[in-house]
Amino acid sequence: MSLHAHHITAGHHPGDPVLTDVTLTIPAGTTIGLTGPSGSGKTTLARVLAGLHTPHRGHVTLDDQPLSTAERGAVAMLFQSPRQAVTGRWTLGRIIAEPLRDGRGRAGTIGVTAARVGLTDDLLDRRPHQVSDGQLQRACLARALVQQPRYLICDEMTAMLDPATTAALTTVITEETRRGLGVLTISHHHTLLDAWADHTIQHDAAAP
Repeated sequence: MSLHAHHITAGHHPGDPVLTDVTLTIPAGTTIGLTGPSGSGKTTLARVLAGLHTPHRGHVTLDDQPLSTAERGAVAMLFQSPRQAVTGRWTLGRIIAEPLRDGRGRAGTIGVTAARVGLTDDLLDRRPHQVSDGQLQRACLARALVQQPRYLICDEMTAMLDPATTAALTTVITEETRRGLGVLTISHHHTLLDAWADHTIQHDAAAP
């Protein structure tokens, strides 16, 4: 069981790829670290794995099936800047509830998941401009977890966080990994990757 990128070539323009023939596997129940210089295509690869960017060549499979056929929410993604990943007019509670449009256990699920990531009930009524970056990233993680994803892509998710918040969120994700969640975490923070990831890949190059 894995999320697998098969020979991915991708970029914003077909003639100028930032990734060329890249293959990467994220096994279920495992945290894979990915590091490398800026501009080497790490974020592009993350977006391809999350189904947010279509590669020029290659494809992605989820548990041996095409990613395009997976159920909604099977792959979730956390971004570096939580403020760019949410609707500023919404409360944190509504942000967390966004994936639950079918009403599955809505109120209970939101409350339990918010508590898991360290958000108190009073914060759920606040909007993004009324909370810190750390509190907002906690809400983004809760939004990802309520989907019950099989795989989670973290693109520099701790870059704007203090050490205490980083530790709290990585602990929650590690608990989910023990339950079978596969995780790709992208970071320039080698100490964090050494402590968190089961295996870290150095991605150095774009096109050869």
